[in-house]
Parts: sequence; C-alpha cells; structure tokens
Amino acid sequence: MTDKSTFDNCTAEFHTLGCKLNFAETSTIARIFAERGIRRAQPGETPDICVVNTCSVTELADKKCRQTIRRLAHRYPDAVIVVTGCYAQLKKDEVAAIEGVDIVLGSEQKLEISAYLDRWLATRKPQVEVTPAKDIRAFSPSCSRGDRTRYFLKVQDGCDYFCSYCTIPFARGRSRSGTIESLVAQARQVAAEGGKEIVITGVNIGDFGKNTGERFIDLIHALDAVVGIERYRISSIEPDLLTDEIIDFCARSRTFMPHFHIPLQCGSDEVLRLMRRHYDSALFAHKVEMIKRLIPDAFIGVDLMVGTRGETEELFEESRTFVDALDITRLHVFPYSERPGTLALHTIDHVVDQHTKSVRAGKMIALSDRKLRAFMQRYAGTVRPVLFEQPQPGLPMHGFTDNYIRVEVTDAPDALVNTVAPVRLIAISPDDPDTMLGEVVTE
Repeated sequence: MTDKSTFDNCTAEFHTLGCKLNFAETSTIARIFAERGIRRAQPGETPDICVVNTCSVTELADKKCRQTIRRLAHRYPDAVIVVTGCYAQLKKDEVAAIEGVDIVLGSEQKLEISAYLDRWLATRKPQVEVTPAKDIRAFSPSCSRGDRTRYFLKVQDGCDYFCSYCTIPFARGRSRSGTIESLVAQARQVAAEGGKEIVITGVNIGDFGKNTGERFIDLIHALDAVVGIERYRISSIEPDLLTDEIIDFCARSRTFMPHFHIPLQCGSDEVLRLMRRHYDSALFAHKVEMIKRLIPDAFIGVDLMVGTRGETEELFEESRTFVDALDITRLHVFPYSERPGTLALHTIDHVVDQHTKSVRAGKMIALSDRKLRAFMQRYAGTVRPVLFEQPQPGLPMHGFTDNYIRVEVTDAPDALVNTVAPVRLIAISPDDPDTMLGEVVTE
C-alpha cells in the first residue's frame, strides 16, 4: 500500500468478532467499499486494507480482538489496519498502541471508514476518532448479507438498561432506532434483490422507537406486509420487552418464523436482582409458556451467564433447576467476565473463582445439549420448509427449517440456493450434533 496514491482498485479483508449486529455492519462496510471500487480480497490474495470489527463483551473477547489485530499486522505489514467496534470504542488508546494499527474508529464512526481511509492516505498519519458514548446520537442504517443468503437488518442500536455486569451502553451509546418507513424501504430493497429471509438485529430491539415515537410491534406489522420477503427472524429480544402482543402476532404472522432468542442470564431471582435485570423468573417462564402454547414448534434459544458476582452454589443450583424445567431448545452459555467500569465490581462482594465458573458452564452446556437433541429428534421423519444457504466449496448443501433446525442435504442441486423447499428430516448427523440430515421432497 505504501506506493499507492488512491484506494481505487484496492482489495480489503474483513474480520468480524461478536454479534450478528457486528456482522451486519461489517457487510455494510464491504458494500460501501465495493461502491468505491475496493473489492473483497480473494483467498490467498494479499489485501491492501484489513478491517477488524471488534467485540468487548468479555475479557476473552478483548483478547481475541488483540490476537486478530496482531496476526493481521504481522501477516500483512503493508496493509492499512482499521479497527472499529466495541473494543475500539471502549479502549481506543489500547487499540491504537498495537503495532501496525493505522485507524481506530468508535461506534459512531464505524460506517464512515471510507472517509477516514482517505484522510490516512492524504497524511499517512494514524487516525483515531471515538465519540464518547454519552454523546452518540446518530443511528447508522445497515442492511446487508455479505456472502450469506440471509440478510441482516439493523433496526436499533444502543441500550439504556445499564445492567450491573455489562459495558454495552458504554460501547454502543443510548438506545436509538431507524424509522419504520426507512426500515420498510430497506426490506423492499432486499426483496428487489431476490432476498428471501431477513434477520432483525440490534442491541436491544424491543426498545425500538424511543427516539421516533414508534413501537416494535408496529415495525413487525409493517415488515410482515412487504411483498417478496418470505421469512423474518427476531435475533434477540429482552423478556420484559417481548410483549404478549408480539408473541400473539408472531403466532399468526405470514412471515415471522417460529424462532425466538431470549436472554435470561440467570434463573435465580436474587442474582437477577443483583444484575439489575428488568424481570424475574416468573415473567420469563410466562413468556416461554405462552410461546409454546401458541407456537408449539418454536425454537427458543436462551442466553445464560454463570459465575457472576453474587452467584453462590445454592443460587446456581436454583438457576439450573429453573432452566431445566423450561421448555426451551438451546442455551448460549457464557462464564461471567469482570468488565472495568461496571457497577458489579463496586456493589457485589461475592466473587466466583475461574474453576467454579468452568464447572458451572459445563453443567449448563450439558443441559443445553440434552435439550437441543430432544428438540431435533422430535422432528425426525417430519417434513419442514428449508431455506437453502450458499454452500462452502466441497461441503454439502445446507439450510435452516422454519423453526431453525440446521439441515444438510447431499446431492442437492445448486438451483436450490436461496429457495425454500420441503425437506424430510431423517436423523441427527453423526458428524455434527447440531445438524440434521435431510432429503428434498420432490413429489
């Protein structure tokens, strides 16, 4: 890159760590680059630009970000290294100090990378620009699919909840949203491009509309009416914001799939109080019961944290017993990680050691595996609609059922990519317990 005077005809490599929202934003950055002639680097090709969109939800996430940045700087010493995302927002000086980093951008600057590249090219000096979280006001739209089949539509950003263990409000700023009109327009564009499925993403999407005077239920009503879109999925929604009205609508909807992802974090009311969550276990159980009553086939994924400050052995067992009794499909288990600046560090004395966290995580993961296997086995021999994804070279065609079971089909024609077809689910794959084997129903 040292002898180039323009970024035209350059190549870029993209690395995303963390959530689906980060993925959506990285895909949008790639699209912005493509519009100005910067193409995605092919395997084996040396990129001129490396973009790292970071996560900072745990200390392990920070470590993975540092490792990725250093690896890229070492592998591509002449590339312009751009770091953005939550880790950059929270620890800009730490990121800027990593050898090889040229540009550090915060959450509000993430989709303005192109302009900062031009500034770097003009000066050849490091660019560091991070708006303090309290001053972040802009909502940056994002709707993209990258190299996938499904599109990811960002409808909301930021969070006003300030849970005692979480840094997201400091990394993403306060809650803000796009307008229903603008989001529906993006969904219509997806349909015009031939997209069949949209995943609705955000930081706290149930909080949608605080700055626009609109509601999440109004948004999904409007999206449901977009001609050409066959499937929507709600990526994650807080249990206190998952209203009965939303559940009832999804049960009757033309396009919203029987699939929910609901963060619980802990099944103990005492720990939920220490976390400063906005609900109790009874409310969570009610939401699960209502979903299963109205949508019996629904896949329900649940975020769960173990080893938080204040979680004694007794409270952990209370949480495990509660979760075991829920009619849910899968757990996403996270050992608690101390995050600088969070309230928990100053208000909760009881600390869980690392070994105990690992043991508790193992117990919850085993519980999750058992629930997922039981859910998948229930559908062996049944026929479900599957949207087929673009396969990786040398791998079988795969896709997801309406209720989010991953299915692999051998000898499937390429023409099935980005189409919904009936598939008979045969059995759980012996090579991948998260996948079922299937066959396309042709008659």
